[in-house]
Amino acid sequence: MNWNSTQHFWLIILGFFVAFIPRFFPLMLFTKRQIPEWFNEWMKFIPVSLFTALVVKDIFIDSESYQFIISKYSEMLAAVIVIVVAYRTRSMVISVVVGLISVFLLSMVIA
Repeated sequence: MNWNSTQHFWLIILGFFVAFIPRFFPLMLFTKRQIPEWFNEWMKFIPVSLFTALVVKDIFIDSESYQFIISKYSEMLAAVIVIVVAYRTRSMVISVVVGLISVFLLSMVIA
């Protein structure tokens, strides 16, 4: 299919609305209401759980066969290092930088 400029324009506009609407309505709904304290406490765990799910999937699941593996030793050791650094510093930036450097150096050594 050969797209022209008008079709690209409408695709961008529709993409904007598809991305905007699911963010706009909850924002409008929750700005006029008092959010319960239990919900705020629960929401504090969402970034940690999502980050953990992504990391665990990358380290322990093979992306081609979706089988459980324990052969990415450099990534596992880097994950342990990052957990210690994140716990001690409580800084996402420092944890990410240490993680990237750890994976790079450990993959060179453990290859």
